Amino acid sequence: MINSTLSPLSYFILGAYLNVGNLKYLYFMISVMLYIVIALANTFLIVVICVNKSLHEPMYMFLCSLFVNDLYGSTGLFPFLLVQILSDIHTVSAPFCFLQIFCLYTYASVEFLNLAIMSYDRYLAICCPLQYNTRMTLKKSFTFIAVVWLYSFVKFLITLSLNISLPLCGNTVNSLYCQNYLVVKLACSDTKVNNIYGLVGTALTILVPLLPILFSYMKILKICFSGSKQAKRKAVSTCTPHLACLLNFSFGCFFEIMQSRFDLSSMPTLLRMILSIYFAVLQPLLNPVMYGMQIQHDYCSGVH
Repeated sequence: MINSTLSPLSYFILGAYLNVGNLKYLYFMISVMLYIVIALANTFLIVVICVNKSLHEPMYMFLCSLFVNDLYGSTGLFPFLLVQILSDIHTVSAPFCFLQIFCLYTYASVEFLNLAIMSYDRYLAICCPLQYNTRMTLKKSFTFIAVVWLYSFVKFLITLSLNISLPLCGNTVNSLYCQNYLVVKLACSDTKVNNIYGLVGTALTILVPLLPILFSYMKILKICFSGSKQAKRKAVSTCTPHLACLLNFSFGCFFEIMQSRFDLSSMPTLLRMILSIYFAVLQPLLNPVMYGMQIQHDYCSGVH
């Protein structure tokens, strides 16, 4: 029930939280532990890359950007989630709700684009090893990273500017956190412009990274089928962590999109709740594990 003393436009109610009694303390502790592990693991690898000059190469700069983004995305979710788990009234102010939307959506965009430029980097390393140092310099890697972050931030600033101005006729968002599409659905005015830009933005978020990923892996697969055994081993060892993280993140984003746009009420509630935060929890956990082992192997063997 909405508190009449608050304006419906000044806050949102998150309707996906259930009354679980004392179990909320268990969920709180699990979430705290997950956040601590994510923060420590990603921060540790960022420090390792920054302090070791031998790792100051394009591949590791892309990894550093990936770890920074994982910290950014998980921080956009976990502190808010922890407060909501312990709270009996699941409300969030409108400004904070839009801020969370911006954080989580830019996180997703940066993650996917970062994985795309990493696939291109691996294509150059595997298919054009003699030209790699000239085609992928440290300066170019910083340019790629800057473009990825700037592109994502500008794109979602436009999204927010369109959505903030919408007059809303309700304030209940059926989710564990604020989601852009669910807020737009509350509007009581024409949302044609928002919907068109949202579809175009989603298409760009998917297609812009997908094209270099497909191009890169088509070339890498060609090497795997026709190259030497050494080239095949290098392709498998360097691409396995990337493919695992790419598939994991794609699955999480796919479910998040499906859940926000379609009625999945037939699915068990706990499973829906877990999968709704999958993309912002499992990816920041998986990246340090997969790439941490690769960094250790490369550093110890002197192969960068």
